[in-house]
Amino acid sequence: MLDLAIAVSDRPMAPDQYRYVETHAWWLGTFGPHQHLTEHRLRQWVPARPEREWVLDRELTGAQTWLTGSAQEAADDGFDLRDVAPVGRFRAPYGEFRTDGSMEFDHFCGPVTPRRGSWQSPTPQFIQGLPTDSAELLARLLEDNPGSWFGPFAAAVTALRTALVPGELRATFYRALTGLPGVTVADRVLNVDGHACLAIVHDAGRTRTELLIDPADGQFAGERDTLRTDSRCGLPEGTVISTTAVRTAVVDAPGDLPRT
Repeated sequence: MLDLAIAVSDRPMAPDQYRYVETHAWWLGTFGPHQHLTEHRLRQWVPARPEREWVLDRELTGAQTWLTGSAQEAADDGFDLRDVAPVGRFRAPYGEFRTDGSMEFDHFCGPVTPRRGSWQSPTPQFIQGLPTDSAELLARLLEDNPGSWFGPFAAAVTALRTALVPGELRATFYRALTGLPGVTVADRVLNVDGHACLAIVHDAGRTRTELLIDPADGQFAGERDTLRTDSRCGLPEGTVISTTAVRTAVVDAPGDLPRT
C-alpha cells in the first residue's frame, strides 16, 4: 500500500451554508443497437445540516457523440431521442431525490427520512461510519464488495463521487485503493474540462477506471472509464464510455453559484 502524499483539505462551511457540487459528464446511452455519449450537467446544493432541503439541477445540453449508428438511424427505428435521462430541478431532505415520472418542472419530493445508505448508494450517515484507518478500510471494501462488476474500486469511487467524504477520510480512501491489485498512480492526467489531476488508475476487468483527484486539495475531480476489451455491443477496445469533471465550492443558499 503506497503512502500517497496528497494534500487534502475542506472548505469551512457554516451551519446554514451549502456545499455546491457541479458535475460535467459524458455518459453512455443506448437506443437498441445505437450507442452514444450524451453531455449532462448536474448541479447539487447540499446543506451543512443534511435534514434540510437538498436541491439538484439536472440538465441535458443536447450534445451527443455517436459511437455506433446515428441519431437518424435511431429515430428511423422508432426511438425517442429525448428519452435519455430525467431533467429538471428536484428538492428533498437528505438528498432522497425521486427522479421518475415527468421531469419538466420544479419537483418537491415530499417527506422523507434518512436512509442508512450503502456502497451502491452512499449517504452522509453511511460515510461517517467507515473506518479511518487505510488497512481497515481496504479490508472493508474487499469484504463488502466481492463482485467483479461492482468491486472494491468501484465502491470507493461511488462513495467519493458524492463529494461528501471529508478530507481525512478521502486520504484514507486514496491510500487504501493503492493496496488493490492492478492499481497504479499517474500525475497530470486531464479531466474532461482540461483540469490537470492526479489519477489513481484501476487497470483490470472490463474497463480501465481513472479516479481523478484535484492536487490542490485532494477533492474528487472526476473519473474516466475506458474499455479494455471489445464489447459485446460492438464498441472497440480503447473506447471511452464515461468521463466526468467535478468541482466543489461553498455557497450561502441553494441556487447560488460560485464566484469563480
